[in-house]
Amino acid sequence: MLRTSYYAPLRPAVVGAGASGTLVAIHLLEAAVRQGTPLDLTLVDPDEETGRGLAYGSRDRRHLLNVPAGGMSCFPDDPHHFVRWLADRGTAATVTSFVPRSLYGDYLADTFKASVARAGTRLTLRRIHAHATDCSWTDGHARLGLSDGSSVTADHVVLATGSPSGDSSWAPAPLRTSPRFTAAPWTPGTLDHLRTLDGDVLLVGTGLTAMDIALSLARPGRVIHALSRHGRLPQPHAAPSLPPVAPEESWSDLPLRRLRAKVHAHIRQVTAAQGDWRPALDGLRPLTNSLWAALPEPDRAEFLRDSLSLWNTHRHRMAPETAQAVSRIRRSGRLSLLKGEILAAAPTPDALAITLDGARSLQVAAVVDCTGPALRLQDGQDPLLDGMLSSGLITRGPLGLGLACTAEGRLIPRNKPAGPLRSLWTLGPTRRGELWESTAIPEIRRQAAALAQSLMSRATASDPAR
Repeated sequence: MLRTSYYAPLRPAVVGAGASGTLVAIHLLEAAVRQGTPLDLTLVDPDEETGRGLAYGSRDRRHLLNVPAGGMSCFPDDPHHFVRWLADRGTAATVTSFVPRSLYGDYLADTFKASVARAGTRLTLRRIHAHATDCSWTDGHARLGLSDGSSVTADHVVLATGSPSGDSSWAPAPLRTSPRFTAAPWTPGTLDHLRTLDGDVLLVGTGLTAMDIALSLARPGRVIHALSRHGRLPQPHAAPSLPPVAPEESWSDLPLRRLRAKVHAHIRQVTAAQGDWRPALDGLRPLTNSLWAALPEPDRAEFLRDSLSLWNTHRHRMAPETAQAVSRIRRSGRLSLLKGEILAAAPTPDALAITLDGARSLQVAAVVDCTGPALRLQDGQDPLLDGMLSSGLITRGPLGLGLACTAEGRLIPRNKPAGPLRSLWTLGPTRRGELWESTAIPEIRRQAAALAQSLMSRATASDPAR
């Protein structure tokens, strides 16, 4: 005679339904199906869509992923899942293709829906379109307060809040308060508005965000000025790309000065052998987090101060098609690259007068903050994180980067208890202090899969019926 067992459901709440939160939800759903565990899942995010977030919200098909399709699967053990999804929907793509970012938002949403369907009656799903504003714990259970005045209760909480927003603190006050200043270019409708303006536009920042915005706003008769302190553009991916080349020796426990010399020597050696520096840098990717973890904090701070811009422009590269389009508008004179800083801004009847260092000046119809996410969490931007930091539920990570957490992503409170930590977790950019490489899909999907399995393992171990 068969015995039927009834298990208490796993009750996680995931805060954030962008890429990180959606990947966690997908892996929780898939693990619940594999293990036959009932799942009571709450997904909290004000966006109407699940999976798109800021990163994949643009509908401009000129805005391409900066990772080939073969590296963007939701599942670490099924690397071609995204490529198959594209083929099933009539998009001709290979593992080396760079496809529009909007398609990846569609893919995350579709994969989430498919996982929900597979979970069937074992799943209770609450998709709440509100901000989480506070968190408290009582007797091992979490209560999340929401911006609509309601609350939810969970046994496990995952903070998937993404990268910290920039605060435009670099901008002079008259510029920040001007209606011609755009602090958040990815807000829906913002690019449509900027396209309608007459006159030139100044983009502050010369990274991936700036290049996408430049492609959207460039037109005959308009100059897009792109300004940054170093004046560096992201490097392009090679087409076709070469396989990564790892260093031939171990670099463990080297101070930054010696590590930097080793990296430069490795790049020179690989470039001489293959005619391209990219395989050398790509070969460092599996080692980066262990090298970062071994550096003392003064060396990490020195890297952030002196080498971050150079690292970002070589590590986070443009799709080849994006690089070609940027090159075309530069050659046509519609994109001007500037090195320096804004010293002052003043309104005129139909423009902004911008004063740059070096006694330079510009008249522009708009200034757009393209500096991208902040490196560190900013006070006053997220009531949930502000409250949790204030109460000591969480604490900042090394050098103020992200949040302090264990090797498996479990958040560490300000005063670490002698007993087990609360079931409070994070992934993605909020782990950057501990894991430098923690902002791209290949890393986030692995974290999501491991986090989901950790929660499922705890559910199994704590259920006496099992």
